[in-house]
Amino acid sequence: MEYRGVAQNPCALSMSRLLGLSGGFVTLRRVAELGYARVSTPDQDLALQLDALEAAGCARVFSETASGARSQRPQLERLFDQLREGDTLVVWTLDRLGRSLRHLVTLVDELDTRGVGFRALDQQIDTTTASGRLQIHLFAALAEFERELGRERTHAGLQAARARGRCGGRPRALSGDQVAVVRAMYDSREHTVTAIAGVLGVSRATIYRELDPPAAEDVPAQQSS
Repeated sequence: MEYRGVAQNPCALSMSRLLGLSGGFVTLRRVAELGYARVSTPDQDLALQLDALEAAGCARVFSETASGARSQRPQLERLFDQLREGDTLVVWTLDRLGRSLRHLVTLVDELDTRGVGFRALDQQIDTTTASGRLQIHLFAALAEFERELGRERTHAGLQAARARGRCGGRPRALSGDQVAVVRAMYDSREHTVTAIAGVLGVSRATIYRELDPPAAEDVPAQQSS
């Protein structure tokens, strides 16, 4: 909807600045509540979510079938493209939006930065209210706690492994004796890397990892086939 002559009225001029007046015209846009519904597999039904979002007054609902663990969700990306300042994103439950607590907090923070509200119907969370914002802040604190707890557990596990003479990371495929056999066979120049790998039942990549890079480069082409 467009209105002409708004700039002639001081009160209208103030409003026009808020609405982004350009050239004497201003386009008025109603704020909207846009819904998002998701199921993980095709045999699950979206009807319950869609009915709840419609009853909540959503002007439009974006729905898709996608696992919560997937980072690519085309309909969610389309929804974020449609959202404008003053709008509200509505979901039935929190787990329909975020892949994890950390991911949920990140998305809600992004919405807040853009001036977009967020509502979760089942949990009765509404970030356009003070209590709703408090709940999200508590979620953010909990996500940070989980992150720090995970770091502490990883650090403690590595320290315990080092105390037992082990290092972190993937276990080595070959024992010390097997590595000695690899080097002896390789240095004899009588066995190809493929043959050595076959004897020990490992991949060629494993053999190359156990050999010094300079030595591997010295192997004639026919020996490393």
